[in-house]
Amino acid sequence: MAVFTPVSLDDVSQWITQFPLGKALELKGISSGIENSNFFLTTERGEYVLTIFENLSFEQLPFYLQLMRHLADRGVLVPAPIANDKGELVTALHGKPASIVSKLEGSSQMQPQPVHCAAVGAMLAKMHLAGQDYPLKQPNLRGLEWWHHTTPLVLPYIPEDKAHLLKAEVHYQETFAACQTYKQLQTGPVHADLFRNNVMFDGERLTGFFDFYFAGCDTWLFDVAVTVNDWCIDLDSGVLDETRVRALLDAYHAVRPFTEAEHHAWQAMLRAGALRFWLSRLYDFYRPREAEMLTPHDPGHFERILRERIAKPAPGLF
Repeated sequence: MAVFTPVSLDDVSQWITQFPLGKALELKGISSGIENSNFFLTTERGEYVLTIFENLSFEQLPFYLQLMRHLADRGVLVPAPIANDKGELVTALHGKPASIVSKLEGSSQMQPQPVHCAAVGAMLAKMHLAGQDYPLKQPNLRGLEWWHHTTPLVLPYIPEDKAHLLKAEVHYQETFAACQTYKQLQTGPVHADLFRNNVMFDGERLTGFFDFYFAGCDTWLFDVAVTVNDWCIDLDSGVLDETRVRALLDAYHAVRPFTEAEHHAWQAMLRAGALRFWLSRLYDFYRPREAEMLTPHDPGHFERILRERIAKPAPGLF
């Protein structure tokens, strides 16, 4: 979350009359994150999150917002999108698509313990199963095709050793994606960005997943790998904490058992999850967009994770 498009309370006061939320009372920009403009919005009816989408189009957004509605209807803890008086979930604000969703209780757990990892693993499995009958289709927009497109854009900015690693890993993932094991992996809607700051807890009680705007259809295992690469590591080194890994994977497996193909693909998928975020952070660092409140994330964090996953096998799925 960031603020690329400034919005004032006066701007929102007239716009919000189309929603059943009463008057807008307070608006506060959210500084974390790097994709969209986000604000905490307080109205006469409660607290919400207003998002102005900087990259996604009006045509693309129904996939994300209707997915959240679909999951919520099936008991997955996610924010509820608010429809306007015409039943629309996306409307224009300052000429850009915007939406309002309910604000989750609690706060992000930035120092997760095994109990938190287990709760995330169980809810992630529940989310994957709940999305099986979701009718809309959209690929993961930060998948292999995006890696191919983006790699040449960042190569001129990085030293030779990093460039060699990046090109070699993209080639490795391209080869892996063409193999039979990969083709046997189960697929469906995935969150694809389930970091610590995109999950809310009240103590040890998980209250919800949010920020679904990198979601798409991909392998479920990729979603698990992205999640493990953030929730179950030492942040300074990228080394996996086996106790937390085990807690997350066992809780997931109890809800949606892993397959034999997923077991064989696990190490490669952990590398794919690290590559995706290393590459996006390189891009955001060297090719930044202007924003009022934006600090690019350190690309070196996911470079360390990728090198660690290449060097050392992770605990198995089961």
